[in-house]
Amino acid sequence: MTTTLRPEGPESPAAGGRTRRWQICANGRPVGALRTTAIRRGNQLWGEISELEVHEGRGRGRGTFGALAAEEVLRGWGCTRVDADVPEAAPAARGLAVALGYTERMRNMAKRLAAPPALPAGVAARRIDAEAFPGWLADAKEGYLADLVSSGLGAEQARAKSDADHQSLLPQGADSPGVALRRLYGDAPDPLGSLWLALRVRDLPDGAPLAWVMVVEVAEAHRGAGHGRSLMLLAERECLAAGVRDLGLNVFTGNAVAIRLYESLGYRVTNRVYGKPLT
Repeated sequence: MTTTLRPEGPESPAAGGRTRRWQICANGRPVGALRTTAIRRGNQLWGEISELEVHEGRGRGRGTFGALAAEEVLRGWGCTRVDADVPEAAPAARGLAVALGYTERMRNMAKRLAAPPALPAGVAARRIDAEAFPGWLADAKEGYLADLVSSGLGAEQARAKSDADHQSLLPQGADSPGVALRRLYGDAPDPLGSLWLALRVRDLPDGAPLAWVMVVEVAEAHRGAGHGRSLMLLAERECLAAGVRDLGLNVFTGNAVAIRLYESLGYRVTNRVYGKPLT
């Protein structure tokens, strides 16, 4: 039996790269599908494999073939690394990713919001304005860079991704539309931590907006005092004030402290991201 990939439609542009959906075919008959995407990160192209499904003949290696063939497509497109998004409800796909040498890099978690939570006594939030923005951005980029490196990326790849992501998501600095940039303060003049919240990263299947925690960071001198929880409560308050009731986030797999915090607040894993270099 011959298994091949066949284009399901034409290529489309995607974030400085391209994307295409493919049929997985056995002897010319469609038995599944997947999508390959190349995204430009600085001077590099990153590959993504998503929407992988086998609807006929599961357990016959068709998913394995599809993933390997997708990697070849991405190599041909010039990608140096590949990520694969795996829904939490698909344990077989997680097993496939591990078998093919992928390592879990991060998790997507989400929560449906209800009533606005109260912030702890003695803390207050202030907007990060144009004057404070450059210093905050430098710290945010360095923190993100460290997380990317610890998740398995090379230093050059991580810096290219950090620079590209911040430029794309904050094109107008402190005045970028659709974001909330806040710092949390106590009695002292120095901030306890900061929050970057995107109020609409996409729409859910029911049409409702999904907000996303881009950065939540507690100042080093104030860690271990519960301020991370306060910042997450602030994120929920900002969402509900904007009429958004669904909030998601990424957390790197090695950050066990953050994962425990999010779980304690009612966030649940919806998706896992696995990755590996394309050599």
